Amino acid sequence: MKRIADFPMHLQIFFAVLSAIVLVVLCTIILWLWNDDNNRNLSAFATFSELVEQNLPPASAQKSVQSAAIDDWMQRTHARFALFDANGQLLSRPLSPEIPLPKQARRGGFFDDGYGTRFVWQLQDKRLLVIEFSSDRRERPWLFIIMQLALAVTVALIAFPVIRRLTARLESLQQSVEALGRGNLAARVPVTGKDEVSQLAASFNRSAAQIETLVQSQKTMLANASHELRSPLMRIQMASALLAGEPAQAQHELQRSVSELDTLVEEILTLSRLEMAQKVIAGEFTATDVTALAAEECARAEIDLVAEHIVAQVDARLIRRLMRNLIENALRYAGQEVVMRLYRSDPDNLLLTVDDRGPGIPTSEMARIFEPFFRLSRNENGTGLGLALVRSISEYHDGEVSVINRGGGGASFRVRIPLLHNFT
Repeated sequence: MKRIADFPMHLQIFFAVLSAIVLVVLCTIILWLWNDDNNRNLSAFATFSELVEQNLPPASAQKSVQSAAIDDWMQRTHARFALFDANGQLLSRPLSPEIPLPKQARRGGFFDDGYGTRFVWQLQDKRLLVIEFSSDRRERPWLFIIMQLALAVTVALIAFPVIRRLTARLESLQQSVEALGRGNLAARVPVTGKDEVSQLAASFNRSAAQIETLVQSQKTMLANASHELRSPLMRIQMASALLAGEPAQAQHELQRSVSELDTLVEEILTLSRLEMAQKVIAGEFTATDVTALAAEECARAEIDLVAEHIVAQVDARLIRRLMRNLIENALRYAGQEVVMRLYRSDPDNLLLTVDDRGPGIPTSEMARIFEPFFRLSRNENGTGLGLALVRSISEYHDGEVSVINRGGGGASFRVRIPLLHNFT
Protein backbone atom coordinates (compact mmCIF):
# COMPACT_ATOMS: atom_id res chain seq x y z
CA MET A 1 0.00 0.00 0.00
CA LYS A 2 1.30 3.40 -0.97
CA ARG A 3 2.21 5.87 1.74
CA ILE A 4 1.33 9.55 1.46
CA ALA A 5 5.02 10.34 1.00
CA ASP A 6 5.06 8.15 -2.14
CA PHE A 7 2.58 10.37 -4.00
CA PRO A 8 3.62 13.44 -6.03
CA MET A 9 4.15 16.60 -4.02
CA HIS A 10 1.02 18.36 -5.29
CA LEU A 11 -1.15 15.43 -4.16
CA GLN A 12 0.57 15.35 -0.76
CA ILE A 13 -0.14 19.05 -0.25
CA PHE A 14 -3.72 18.64 -1.53
CA PHE A 15 -4.36 15.69 0.80
CA ALA A 16 -3.04 17.73 3.73
CA VAL A 17 -5.25 20.72 2.88
CA LEU A 18 -8.28 18.47 2.29
CA SER A 19 -7.74 16.65 5.59
CA ALA A 20 -7.54 19.95 7.44
CA ILE A 21 -10.75 21.18 5.78
CA VAL A 22 -12.63 17.95 6.59
CA LEU A 23 -11.43 18.08 10.20
CA VAL A 24 -12.59 21.67 10.59
CA VAL A 25 -16.00 20.89 9.04
CA LEU A 26 -16.55 17.83 11.24
CA CYS A 27 -15.58 19.73 14.37
CA THR A 28 -17.93 22.57 13.40
CA ILE A 29 -20.84 20.19 12.83
CA ILE A 30 -20.21 18.32 16.10
CA LEU A 31 -19.96 21.53 18.09
CA TRP A 32 -23.11 22.88 16.48
CA LEU A 33 -25.06 19.74 17.30
CA TRP A 34 -23.60 19.54 20.80
CA ASN A 35 -24.41 23.16 21.50
CA ASP A 36 -28.17 22.44 21.61
CA ASP A 37 -29.94 25.64 20.66
CA ASN A 38 -33.29 24.18 21.74
CA ASN A 39 -32.20 23.49 25.31
CA ARG A 40 -30.53 26.89 25.51
CA ASN A 41 -33.94 28.53 24.81
CA LEU A 42 -35.91 26.06 26.93
CA SER A 43 -36.90 28.70 29.46
CA ALA A 44 -38.47 30.84 26.74
CA PHE A 45 -40.57 27.94 25.47
CA ALA A 46 -41.57 27.06 29.05
CA THR A 47 -42.69 30.66 29.70
CA PHE A 48 -44.79 30.61 26.53
CA SER A 49 -46.38 27.28 27.45
CA GLU A 50 -47.16 28.53 30.96
CA LEU A 51 -48.89 31.53 29.41
CA VAL A 52 -51.01 29.21 27.26
CA GLU A 53 -51.87 27.11 30.33
CA GLN A 54 -53.14 30.16 32.19
CA ASN A 55 -55.53 30.93 29.33
CA LEU A 56 -56.92 27.41 28.84
CA PRO A 57 -60.21 26.24 30.31
CA PRO A 58 -59.93 23.91 33.33
CA ALA A 59 -59.81 20.15 32.93
CA SER A 60 -63.44 19.96 34.11
CA ALA A 61 -64.61 22.03 31.12
CA GLN A 62 -66.36 20.34 28.25
CA LYS A 63 -64.13 18.80 25.58
CA SER A 64 -65.55 21.15 22.92
CA VAL A 65 -64.65 24.19 25.00
CA GLN A 66 -61.11 22.99 25.51
CA SER A 67 -60.83 22.18 21.78
CA ALA A 68 -62.09 25.63 20.84
CA ALA A 69 -59.50 27.24 23.09
CA ILE A 70 -56.73 25.23 21.41
CA ASP A 71 -58.05 26.26 17.96
CA ASP A 72 -57.91 29.89 19.07
CA TRP A 73 -54.24 29.55 20.05
CA MET A 74 -53.43 27.86 16.73
CA GLN A 75 -54.94 30.78 14.83
CA ARG A 76 -53.08 33.35 16.94
CA THR A 77 -49.61 31.68 16.79
CA HIS A 78 -49.77 29.83 13.45
CA ALA A 79 -48.44 26.75 15.25
CA ARG A 80 -50.04 23.33 15.74
CA PHE A 81 -51.37 22.42 19.19
CA ALA A 82 -52.62 19.19 20.73
CA LEU A 83 -54.11 18.78 24.21
CA PHE A 84 -54.29 15.40 25.94
CA ASP A 85 -55.99 14.54 29.23
CA ALA A 86 -54.27 12.68 32.06
CA ASN A 87 -55.26 9.37 30.48
CA GLY A 88 -53.79 10.23 27.09
CA GLN A 89 -57.12 10.97 25.35
CA LEU A 90 -57.04 13.74 22.73
CA LEU A 91 -59.10 16.75 23.87
CA SER A 92 -58.41 19.04 20.91
CA ARG A 93 -59.58 18.36 17.42
CA PRO A 94 -57.57 15.84 15.34
CA LEU A 95 -55.00 17.33 12.95
CA SER A 96 -53.55 15.99 9.75
CA PRO A 97 -50.94 14.82 10.08
CA GLU A 98 -51.75 14.07 13.65
CA ILE A 99 -49.60 15.00 16.63
CA PRO A 100 -48.82 11.77 18.51
CA LEU A 101 -49.16 11.37 22.27
CA PRO A 102 -45.77 11.98 23.96
CA LYS A 103 -44.13 8.84 25.31
CA GLN A 104 -43.33 10.50 28.61
CA ALA A 105 -44.31 13.50 30.69
CA ARG A 106 -42.38 15.59 33.20
CA ARG A 107 -42.61 18.99 34.78
CA GLY A 108 -40.73 21.93 33.30
CA GLY A 109 -41.28 21.09 29.64
CA PHE A 110 -39.03 19.39 27.09
CA PHE A 111 -38.63 18.66 23.39
CA ASP A 112 -39.66 15.11 22.60
CA ASP A 113 -37.91 14.91 19.20
CA GLY A 114 -34.34 15.43 18.09
CA TYR A 115 -35.15 18.36 15.84
CA GLY A 116 -36.81 20.65 18.38
CA THR A 117 -40.12 20.82 16.53
CA ARG A 118 -42.44 19.59 19.36
CA PHE A 119 -42.45 21.03 22.86
CA VAL A 120 -44.27 19.04 25.59
CA TRP A 121 -45.64 20.91 28.61
CA GLN A 122 -47.42 19.15 31.53
CA LEU A 123 -50.16 21.25 33.08
CA GLN A 124 -50.87 21.36 36.81
CA ASP A 125 -53.89 19.10 36.34
CA LYS A 126 -51.76 16.45 34.54
CA ARG A 127 -53.01 17.36 31.08
CA LEU A 128 -50.32 17.40 28.36
CA LEU A 129 -49.96 20.31 25.96
CA VAL A 130 -47.94 19.62 22.81
CA ILE A 131 -46.89 22.58 20.67
CA GLU A 132 -45.51 21.74 17.22
CA PHE A 133 -43.57 24.49 15.52
CA SER A 134 -42.76 24.87 11.83
CA SER A 135 -41.44 21.71 10.25
CA ASP A 136 -38.48 23.61 8.75
CA ARG A 137 -36.75 23.21 12.13
CA ARG A 138 -36.46 19.55 11.22
CA GLU A 139 -34.52 20.46 8.09
CA ARG A 140 -32.12 22.95 9.67
CA PRO A 141 -29.45 20.47 10.88
CA TRP A 142 -29.26 18.86 7.47
CA LEU A 143 -29.11 22.21 5.73
CA PHE A 144 -26.26 23.27 8.00
CA ILE A 145 -24.37 20.02 7.39
CA ILE A 146 -24.89 20.24 3.63
CA MET A 147 -23.68 23.86 3.63
CA GLN A 148 -20.55 22.90 5.55
CA LEU A 149 -19.80 20.01 3.20
CA ALA A 150 -20.42 22.22 0.16
CA LEU A 151 -18.03 24.80 1.60
CA ALA A 152 -15.38 22.09 2.07
CA VAL A 153 -15.80 20.86 -1.51
CA THR A 154 -15.61 24.42 -2.86
CA VAL A 155 -12.40 25.19 -0.97
CA ALA A 156 -10.90 21.88 -2.13
CA LEU A 157 -11.76 22.61 -5.77
CA ILE A 158 -10.22 26.08 -5.51
CA ALA A 159 -7.14 24.86 -3.65
CA PHE A 160 -6.22 22.07 -6.07
CA PRO A 161 -5.35 24.22 -9.14
CA VAL A 162 -3.47 26.68 -6.92
CA ILE A 163 -1.43 23.86 -5.38
CA ARG A 164 -0.88 22.26 -8.76
CA ARG A 165 0.37 25.53 -10.26
CA LEU A 166 2.83 26.00 -7.38
CA THR A 167 4.20 22.46 -7.52
CA ALA A 168 4.34 22.56 -11.33
CA ARG A 169 6.83 25.41 -11.03
CA LEU A 170 8.86 23.35 -8.56
CA GLU A 171 8.76 20.39 -10.96
CA SER A 172 9.98 22.66 -13.75
CA LEU A 173 12.84 23.75 -11.50
CA GLN A 174 13.64 20.11 -10.72
CA GLN A 175 13.72 19.23 -14.42
CA SER A 176 16.06 22.13 -15.12
CA VAL A 177 18.38 21.05 -12.30
CA GLU A 178 18.46 17.52 -13.69
CA ALA A 179 19.12 18.86 -17.19
CA LEU A 180 21.99 20.96 -15.85
CA GLY A 181 23.36 17.89 -14.08
CA ARG A 182 23.25 15.95 -17.37
CA GLY A 183 25.43 18.61 -18.99
CA ASN A 184 22.86 20.91 -20.59
CA LEU A 185 24.39 24.19 -19.41
CA ALA A 186 21.78 26.22 -21.29
CA ALA A 187 18.96 24.89 -19.06
CA ARG A 188 16.93 27.72 -17.53
CA VAL A 189 13.67 28.03 -15.57
CA PRO A 190 10.87 30.44 -16.57
CA VAL A 191 10.53 33.06 -13.82
CA THR A 192 6.90 33.98 -13.08
CA GLY A 193 5.51 35.86 -10.11
CA LYS A 194 7.33 37.48 -7.21
CA ASP A 195 7.11 34.78 -4.54
CA GLU A 196 9.79 32.53 -3.02
CA VAL A 197 9.57 30.03 -5.89
CA SER A 198 10.26 32.75 -8.47
CA GLN A 199 13.19 33.97 -6.37
CA LEU A 200 14.53 30.41 -6.26
CA ALA A 201 14.12 30.10 -10.04
CA ALA A 202 15.94 33.40 -10.57
CA SER A 203 18.78 32.24 -8.29
CA PHE A 204 19.03 28.99 -10.23
CA ASN A 205 19.17 30.87 -13.54
CA ARG A 206 21.93 33.14 -12.25
CA SER A 207 23.92 30.15 -10.97
CA ALA A 208 23.42 28.25 -14.21
CA ALA A 209 24.53 31.28 -16.24
CA GLN A 210 27.66 31.65 -14.11
CA ILE A 211 28.44 27.94 -14.47
CA GLU A 212 27.90 28.09 -18.24
CA THR A 213 30.13 31.16 -18.54
CA LEU A 214 32.80 29.58 -16.36
CA VAL A 215 32.82 26.27 -18.24
CA GLN A 216 32.83 28.02 -21.60
CA SER A 217 35.70 30.23 -20.44
CA GLN A 218 37.68 27.20 -19.32
CA LYS A 219 37.00 25.42 -22.62
CA THR A 220 38.12 28.47 -24.58
CA MET A 221 41.21 28.86 -22.44
CA LEU A 222 42.19 25.22 -22.84
CA ALA A 223 41.67 25.40 -26.60
CA ASN A 224 43.72 28.58 -26.90
CA ALA A 225 46.38 27.29 -24.53
CA SER A 226 46.85 24.14 -26.55
CA HIS A 227 47.29 26.28 -29.64
CA GLU A 228 49.74 28.64 -27.96
CA LEU A 229 51.83 25.82 -26.54
CA ARG A 230 52.55 24.42 -30.00
CA SER A 231 54.90 27.27 -30.99
CA PRO A 232 57.42 27.01 -28.11
CA LEU A 233 57.25 23.23 -28.21
CA MET A 234 58.06 23.28 -31.92
CA ARG A 235 60.97 25.62 -31.30
CA ILE A 236 62.25 23.31 -28.56
CA GLN A 237 62.04 20.43 -30.99
CA MET A 238 63.98 22.40 -33.62
CA ALA A 239 66.57 23.50 -31.04
CA SER A 240 67.08 19.91 -30.04
CA ALA A 241 67.81 19.05 -33.68
CA LEU A 242 70.34 21.90 -33.86
CA LEU A 243 72.30 20.79 -30.79
CA ALA A 244 74.61 18.67 -32.92
CA GLY A 245 75.44 21.55 -35.27
CA GLU A 246 75.41 24.85 -33.34
CA PRO A 247 75.20 24.14 -29.60
CA ALA A 248 75.32 27.79 -28.49
CA GLN A 249 72.46 28.88 -30.74
CA ALA A 250 70.41 25.80 -29.84
CA GLN A 251 70.98 26.36 -26.13
CA HIS A 252 69.86 29.97 -26.43
CA GLU A 253 66.75 28.93 -28.32
CA LEU A 254 65.97 26.27 -25.73
CA GLN A 255 66.30 28.73 -22.86
CA ARG A 256 64.07 31.26 -24.62
CA SER A 257 61.39 28.67 -25.41
CA VAL A 258 61.43 27.18 -21.91
CA SER A 259 61.15 30.66 -20.40
CA GLU A 260 58.22 31.42 -22.69
CA LEU A 261 56.56 28.15 -21.73
CA ASP A 262 57.06 28.87 -18.04
CA THR A 263 55.54 32.33 -18.37
CA LEU A 264 52.64 31.02 -20.42
CA VAL A 265 51.82 28.21 -17.97
CA GLU A 266 52.04 30.55 -14.98
CA GLU A 267 49.72 33.09 -16.61
CA ILE A 268 47.24 30.38 -17.61
CA LEU A 269 47.15 28.99 -14.07
CA THR A 270 46.77 32.42 -12.48
CA LEU A 271 44.04 33.48 -14.89
CA SER A 272 42.22 30.17 -14.45
CA ARG A 273 42.22 30.45 -10.68
CA LEU A 274 41.05 34.04 -10.77
CA GLU A 275 38.12 33.13 -13.01
CA MET A 276 37.15 30.01 -11.05
CA ALA A 277 35.88 31.83 -7.96
CA GLN A 278 36.38 34.82 -5.75
CA LYS A 279 39.43 34.74 -3.46
CA VAL A 280 40.49 31.17 -4.21
CA ILE A 281 44.15 32.11 -4.64
CA ALA A 282 46.52 31.56 -1.72
CA GLY A 283 46.90 35.22 -0.82
CA GLU A 284 45.58 37.72 1.66
CA PHE A 285 44.38 41.28 1.43
CA THR A 286 46.69 43.25 3.71
CA ALA A 287 47.58 46.89 4.17
CA THR A 288 50.11 47.40 1.37
CA ASP A 289 52.20 50.39 0.33
CA VAL A 290 51.02 50.50 -3.28
CA THR A 291 53.28 53.46 -4.06
CA ALA A 292 56.36 51.42 -3.03
CA LEU A 293 55.29 48.57 -5.31
CA ALA A 294 54.81 51.01 -8.18
CA ALA A 295 58.26 52.56 -7.56
CA GLU A 296 59.95 49.15 -7.63
CA GLU A 297 58.27 48.11 -10.88
CA CYS A 298 58.94 51.46 -12.59
CA ALA A 299 62.59 51.34 -11.52
CA ARG A 300 62.94 47.81 -12.84
CA ALA A 301 61.45 48.84 -16.21
CA GLU A 302 63.20 52.23 -16.19
CA ILE A 303 60.05 54.30 -16.73
CA ASP A 304 58.79 57.45 -15.02
CA LEU A 305 56.41 57.36 -12.01
CA VAL A 306 54.14 60.18 -10.87
CA ALA A 307 52.46 59.16 -7.64
CA GLU A 308 51.14 60.19 -4.27
CA HIS A 309 51.60 57.99 -1.23
CA ILE A 310 48.82 55.39 -1.10
CA VAL A 311 48.29 52.46 1.27
CA ALA A 312 45.48 50.07 0.40
CA GLN A 313 44.22 46.63 1.41
CA VAL A 314 45.22 44.49 -1.57
CA ASP A 315 46.97 41.28 -2.49
CA ALA A 316 50.47 42.66 -2.99
CA ARG A 317 51.61 39.79 -5.21
CA LEU A 318 48.70 40.24 -7.63
CA ILE A 319 48.97 44.05 -7.69
CA ARG A 320 52.65 43.75 -8.54
CA ARG A 321 51.72 41.38 -11.36
CA LEU A 322 49.08 43.82 -12.61
CA MET A 323 51.59 46.70 -12.71
CA ARG A 324 54.24 44.58 -14.42
CA ASN A 325 51.83 43.37 -17.11
CA LEU A 326 50.67 46.91 -17.88
CA ILE A 327 54.26 48.19 -18.08
CA GLU A 328 55.44 45.30 -20.27
CA ASN A 329 52.42 45.70 -22.53
CA ALA A 330 53.15 49.42 -22.98
CA LEU A 331 56.86 48.82 -23.63
CA ARG A 332 56.12 46.01 -26.08
CA TYR A 333 53.54 47.86 -28.18
CA ALA A 334 54.54 51.51 -27.64
CA GLY A 335 58.14 51.51 -26.42
CA GLN A 336 58.34 55.26 -25.82
CA GLU A 337 57.29 57.84 -23.23
CA VAL A 338 55.73 55.26 -20.88
CA VAL A 339 54.59 56.86 -17.61
CA MET A 340 52.81 55.34 -14.61
CA ARG A 341 50.59 57.55 -12.47
CA LEU A 342 49.10 56.64 -9.09
CA TYR A 343 46.70 58.78 -7.07
CA ARG A 344 43.34 58.79 -5.32
CA SER A 345 40.48 59.26 -7.74
CA ASP A 346 38.14 59.80 -4.76
CA PRO A 347 38.31 59.15 -0.98
CA ASP A 348 37.49 55.45 -1.42
CA ASN A 349 39.42 54.42 -4.56
CA LEU A 350 42.88 54.55 -6.03
CA LEU A 351 43.50 55.09 -9.73
CA LEU A 352 46.53 53.63 -11.46
CA THR A 353 47.23 54.64 -15.07
CA VAL A 354 49.92 53.59 -17.52
CA ASP A 355 50.23 56.02 -20.43
CA ASP A 356 52.30 55.74 -23.59
CA ARG A 357 52.84 57.61 -26.85
CA GLY A 358 52.61 54.59 -29.12
CA PRO A 359 50.20 54.05 -32.01
CA GLY A 360 47.18 53.59 -29.69
CA ILE A 361 44.50 50.91 -29.85
CA PRO A 362 42.42 50.42 -33.02
CA THR A 363 38.79 51.23 -32.28
CA SER A 364 37.61 47.94 -33.81
CA GLU A 365 39.84 45.94 -31.41
CA MET A 366 39.39 48.00 -28.23
CA ALA A 367 36.41 45.93 -27.02
CA ARG A 368 38.39 42.65 -27.18
CA ILE A 369 41.74 43.77 -25.88
CA PHE A 370 41.15 42.25 -22.42
CA GLU A 371 40.08 38.83 -23.74
CA PRO A 372 42.42 35.86 -23.10
CA PHE A 373 44.86 35.11 -25.98
CA PHE A 374 43.76 38.14 -27.98
CA ARG A 375 46.56 40.04 -29.75
CA LEU A 376 46.42 43.22 -31.73
CA SER A 377 46.40 42.56 -35.45
CA ARG A 378 49.61 44.55 -35.97
CA ASN A 379 51.65 42.59 -33.42
CA GLU A 380 51.92 38.87 -32.77
CA ASN A 381 54.36 39.05 -29.85
CA GLY A 382 53.46 37.93 -26.32
CA THR A 383 51.06 35.30 -25.01
CA GLY A 384 47.87 37.35 -25.20
CA LEU A 385 47.20 36.79 -21.50
CA GLY A 386 48.78 39.88 -19.94
CA LEU A 387 45.80 42.23 -20.23
CA ALA A 388 43.34 39.41 -19.47
CA LEU A 389 45.19 38.96 -16.18
CA VAL A 390 45.01 42.70 -15.54
CA ARG A 391 41.23 42.59 -15.89
CA SER A 392 40.87 39.48 -13.69
CA ILE A 393 43.10 40.92 -10.96
CA SER A 394 41.13 44.19 -11.03
CA GLU A 395 37.82 42.35 -10.71
CA TYR A 396 39.31 40.16 -7.98
CA HIS A 397 39.89 43.39 -6.02
CA ASP A 398 36.32 44.61 -6.78
CA GLY A 399 37.78 47.09 -9.24
CA GLU A 400 37.74 47.66 -12.98
CA VAL A 401 40.10 48.37 -15.87
CA SER A 402 39.56 50.41 -19.01
CA VAL A 403 41.56 51.82 -21.90
CA ILE A 404 41.27 54.98 -23.97
CA ASN A 405 43.31 56.49 -26.77
CA ARG A 406 45.12 59.67 -25.77
CA GLY A 407 44.95 62.89 -27.67
CA GLY A 408 48.12 63.31 -29.68
CA GLY A 409 48.69 59.54 -29.92
CA GLY A 410 49.15 56.69 -27.54
CA ALA A 411 46.97 54.73 -25.13
CA SER A 412 46.07 55.08 -21.46
CA PHE A 413 45.20 52.02 -19.35
CA ARG A 414 43.31 52.89 -16.18
CA VAL A 415 42.74 50.63 -13.17
CA ARG A 416 40.41 51.67 -10.36
CA ILE A 417 40.62 49.66 -7.10
CA PRO A 418 38.92 50.27 -3.72
CA LEU A 419 41.28 51.25 -0.90
CA LEU A 420 39.44 49.10 1.66
CA HIS A 421 37.68 45.72 1.44
CA ASN A 422 35.00 44.23 3.67
CA PHE A 423 35.49 40.52 4.30
CA THR A 424 32.40 39.88 6.43
